[in-house]
Amino acid sequence: MKHKIFFSFFTLTLSAILLTACGGGPKDKNAELAALKDQKSKIEAQISALEKETGATPAAAQRIKTVGLTEVTTAPFKHYIDLQGKVDAQDNVPVTSRMPGVLTRILVKNGDNVRKGQLLAQLDNDVMEKSMAELELQLRTAEDIYNRQKGLWDQKIGTELQYIQAKSQKEAAEQRIATTRQQMSQSRIYAPISGTVDVVILKIGQAISPGMPLCNILNLSKLKVQGEVTEAYVSKVRQGDQVVVSFPDLNKEITTRVSYVSKSISPTTRTFSVECTLPANSEYRANMVAIMKIVDYQNLNAISVPVNLIQTAEDGEFVMLAAKTGEKTATAQKMPVKTGSNYNGNVEIKSGLKKGDLIISTGYQEVNSGETVAF
Repeated sequence: MKHKIFFSFFTLTLSAILLTACGGGPKDKNAELAALKDQKSKIEAQISALEKETGATPAAAQRIKTVGLTEVTTAPFKHYIDLQGKVDAQDNVPVTSRMPGVLTRILVKNGDNVRKGQLLAQLDNDVMEKSMAELELQLRTAEDIYNRQKGLWDQKIGTELQYIQAKSQKEAAEQRIATTRQQMSQSRIYAPISGTVDVVILKIGQAISPGMPLCNILNLSKLKVQGEVTEAYVSKVRQGDQVVVSFPDLNKEITTRVSYVSKSISPTTRTFSVECTLPANSEYRANMVAIMKIVDYQNLNAISVPVNLIQTAEDGEFVMLAAKTGEKTATAQKMPVKTGSNYNGNVEIKSGLKKGDLIISTGYQEVNSGETVAF
């Protein structure tokens, strides 16, 4: 009986090969495909019969694939907007003069801590001091004439015109002195804020004018991180959003909040500015590089899987699950899923999976739905 089955199988296989090789089969491709499928069915039946008769391991069992399984769990899922920012002082003020002149004294150096209103530098004001001395002499003379004329006028001696002229001359002298004193005060440069002097640019003997900085003053107790976000996220970034800020040079990461969102978009870069405050720390430096990760979406009880486990078919996205049938065996199942946001290689699963499901995470591309797998 065995010999007959083998002979029949050999004859059928040889006939199929000869028909294909010699072109003796039907010309129509569909008819040819149908004939081959019929031959395959007969061959598989012969093989199955031989396996039963000989007690050999069935071919299906020999093809069981070993896969890796991962249990589905819930965990927080967050989507971030990544951008590069920089550290800046909220109070970062250039110090300049209110009048042109030559620097005669500079009373601070780099790194000095100064108070608001502290004298930082002096401009040459010799001409104004000489003018002040002359004006003070004129004022004393005008006051003496005024006092004499007032005394006479009180005694009804002299004319009212003389009294008014003396009074006007005195008041004009006082006004000229006040103006000159105001000009002299502008020859001194004072600290506009309290903070640390950073980069004294000019030296004694150099000229300075309004708008030309002598130095910068930074208030390092009030720091911020500033970055530019592309216009596409304008509806997703809000004041108060959580931000993870990392400093590559310090190997440090902190969590803070968005403190400011610009209301305008740059016409050249199509971006808008965002800022977040930083705690005081002597390690931070102005213009230090900072990586900002703004949380624009989060689900604290989400199911997420590696994005590479998601497969796509004509009817949509799916993953391969495993339903246990034994201690080390399971049946592969195709499970349609609906995905949400993805970030850093993980994608949120909106529907299709539940906690405790076993997802085939290794060898998932090599199994079909309904197939037995080992793990």
